[in-house]
Amino acid sequence: MSTKLLNNIWIRRQQCPCGDWKCYIKHEGDDHTNGGSDLVKSDGAASSVSDVIFTPYVCQIFKTDDEAFEYYCNFARKNGFSIRKARSTESQNLGVYRRDFVCYRSGFNQPRKKANVEHPRDRKSVRCGCDAKMYLTKEIVDGVTQWYISQFSNIHNHELLEDDQVRLLPAYRKIQESDQDRIVLLTKAGFPVNRIVKVLELEKGVQPGQLPFIEKDVRNFVRTCKKTVQETDALLTEKKEIDMLALLEICRVTAQRDDGFVYNYTTDENGKVENFSWAYGDSIRAFSVFGDVVTFDTTYRSITYNMVLGAWFGIDNQGKPFLLGCLLLQDETSRSFSWALQTFIRFLRGNHPQTIITDLGSGLGDAIATELPNTKHVICIWHVMSKLSSWFSQSLGLQYPEFKSEFELVWHLENIEDFENQWSHLVARFGVDSDKHAALLYSYRASWAVAYVRGYFLARAMTIDYMKSIDKFMKNISSPNSSFKNFFEQVSVAANVAFQSKERIPYLPLKTCLPLEEHARNILSPYAFNTLQQELVLCMQYATTDMANGSYLVRHYNKLEGECLVIWIPDNEQVHCSCKEYEHSGILCRHSLRVLVLKNYFQIPEKYYPLRWRLHSSLVLSDDHIMQQDNNEEYYEAFNSLTSSIYSESLISKERFSYVHKELTQILEVVRNMPDFDETALDLAPTNVSEL
Repeated sequence: MSTKLLNNIWIRRQQCPCGDWKCYIKHEGDDHTNGGSDLVKSDGAASSVSDVIFTPYVCQIFKTDDEAFEYYCNFARKNGFSIRKARSTESQNLGVYRRDFVCYRSGFNQPRKKANVEHPRDRKSVRCGCDAKMYLTKEIVDGVTQWYISQFSNIHNHELLEDDQVRLLPAYRKIQESDQDRIVLLTKAGFPVNRIVKVLELEKGVQPGQLPFIEKDVRNFVRTCKKTVQETDALLTEKKEIDMLALLEICRVTAQRDDGFVYNYTTDENGKVENFSWAYGDSIRAFSVFGDVVTFDTTYRSITYNMVLGAWFGIDNQGKPFLLGCLLLQDETSRSFSWALQTFIRFLRGNHPQTIITDLGSGLGDAIATELPNTKHVICIWHVMSKLSSWFSQSLGLQYPEFKSEFELVWHLENIEDFENQWSHLVARFGVDSDKHAALLYSYRASWAVAYVRGYFLARAMTIDYMKSIDKFMKNISSPNSSFKNFFEQVSVAANVAFQSKERIPYLPLKTCLPLEEHARNILSPYAFNTLQQELVLCMQYATTDMANGSYLVRHYNKLEGECLVIWIPDNEQVHCSCKEYEHSGILCRHSLRVLVLKNYFQIPEKYYPLRWRLHSSLVLSDDHIMQQDNNEEYYEAFNSLTSSIYSESLISKERFSYVHKELTQILEVVRNMPDFDETALDLAPTNVSEL
């Protein structure tokens, strides 16, 4: 077992928020690790080799005795037994000139002298006198040494094992070096042996009991390498101290170069750096506009240093995450999380977000309640959904898919009374009313159920696209690094991308021809406008019923979905809908828009264009976005007229249609292969369309 220093390895936190160390999480949708892929490849390679191994025969020649042993070993595994090396014979001239390989059940166990103990262990022997064997003899031909089979027997006096049994024989249970390193790290972190086995199964993506070794092997390995674990622990402790000091130094240098960069840390009783947090100047400035909703991701932890990785994210007006700050915590206690929250607020000069989105966790939840009492704590539903399989799939079996579907329906309910009734029905129907995880979810219901969080502002930070973007960011920065300094540099590069990359503003054509839509396109970011535009398109499918006093019932013209009550206050141009979409996302809903259209509004009132969704609030504003909008309008009008003419002309005959379809397909292929950006294109406006 080597004692080499390992890279800083990040893994997804697998400890269940229920607090039971025997309970672990496998997140749905996780990719298998490289170890898992390697395992599959190696197994596949082994099977392909074993497929071409034939029964050994007398006079079969091998270059070395090791080659012969490997061949016989593969043959044995394929046929349900294992082998061991027996007698070897040597001479002064030839050295070892004979090797005997026998079945693992060959011979008989010799009685041993019993130890002078009160209850000696009486182990049964597997040896039963099996005569299966392969004897090798060395010879030299034309000066070249080779080995040939001098005797071979494949007659066994015992049953041969099936493939799923033979892999458990001691000869085939091997712990590879990469797995040894991981076992050492997990042992150092305090993981018991049975949980180490479960972690390895999860990381390799194999079913329980399908590792190439068993729990007993891991236990024996941990026992034999205890000294190595202690040495590795000492080395890693020293390396961690060096890395933390290097991180502290690079933060000092960065702070001198960037006035807005801030960092903070705590030390233990020995003066060693314990927790560390930092934030960037651009991020802090962006918080003034996009700080209403933040996501605190604590998905990953370093098993090398046993530290939690935390990252603060905001959502910009394009619906994309940007990094607000990063931190490393010694543990997941309420004390550590309280320090993280206090430091984050200090970085933001005392400003608090309206809403904070996190994963499940009692320590984090308690800290938020204490440090941010006026901030709404929301638990990300996608983190909840990713845990359902680990919690309920085994106990529910074939019922789990149906349970998951009904859980999603209950989650979407918008009325608290309906949620409470349907939740009781759900847990009773599937028999999980006394399950500890169902009880855990119910205790946190005010933070994840739509009925409880609908009235709080989330800025569309719970969409699947947004959460996938955060997950991708975390995966990118949590790749193995040799030091915290390298990790810091990698995070800094990733954080700067959001503030430096200029994207061309996409052109969004009008779909309703309503003045409301055209006005909104000039004010909102493309992301926000696209969302509002969808609501505008759908609002035309809703009927309104005047309830007097400025109240309207808005209902879809043929769907049986629930009706919404919209209240219109003309004095100060206020509109309120019972669906609470505007309070939730900052974008007006289809019901409110339907009433505005009914009231002959040509522009949405200014108050319903939040600063965070406006185009000019972009982190990086493209210099030529106005020119692009003007030119895109001309392009759209030109192509709209042209395609309309082509469509009407091509429908006159089948021959015309076939010709147009063929030519347009070829044109489309050519255009797709052209460069994405052409400087001269911006200066070219369509000329005379009638001439085309």
